[in-house]
Amino acid sequence: MSRRVLVVEDDPDIGRLVMLQLAELGCESRLIDDGISALAEAEATHYDLVILDVMLPRMDGLQICRRLRAGETHTPILMLTSKSSEIDRVLGLELGADDYLTKPFSMLELAARVKGVFRRAEQAAAAQNAAAPESQRIEADGLSIDLPRHEAQVRGQPVELTAKEFELLVCFARSPGRVFTRTQLLDQVWGYSHAGYEHTVNTHINRLRNKIERDPANPDFIQTVWGVGYKFGGAGE
Repeated sequence: MSRRVLVVEDDPDIGRLVMLQLAELGCESRLIDDGISALAEAEATHYDLVILDVMLPRMDGLQICRRLRAGETHTPILMLTSKSSEIDRVLGLELGADDYLTKPFSMLELAARVKGVFRRAEQAAAAQNAAAPESQRIEADGLSIDLPRHEAQVRGQPVELTAKEFELLVCFARSPGRVFTRTQLLDQVWGYSHAGYEHTVNTHINRLRNKIERDPANPDFIQTVWGVGYKFGGAGE
């Protein structure tokens, strides 16, 4: 079945190249070059992925991401940011973007990211369909994760998590005590393991700790294994 991708990019040359690459991947795509029209389209029509530039006329990509995540739209979002704009990348991830690419990027890298998004979506759907009812919730020392509702609570208090923060937490909580390297986490949660992207894991873990730990500097849940990676310990371990 062909997947549908909304491309939001005001540079016509980049837009055409992205659409050509998506066609090579067997995707149907639509190109929109302004933010307000793109938001309306994303809210009204089902897409399997939104490729979203940050700098857009009428409404920027960060505002679009915020609006989509505040509503009922859970479509994966791949943001395109400029090389010099670290703040846009950080804000995009905090607002719920699933991944980002820094301009200029190669079409091979774009293809790898898009394939990773689709592969993770398939795996998540398969896991949800195959899971027994009792496995739809994870409980661990004050942490409660409701998988179908995509909700988490810590000591009875709801925690607002982005899509990637939630996936990362579930990855840890499903394998308590297992030590994950950054490369393994990149592969399992983001779907790629290219060298140089380990900082993506570090950033998400820091934000996740700030949301779920009593003392982020001395975490109970997501613990550092020095020289190796991270593990899920469970409070009080």
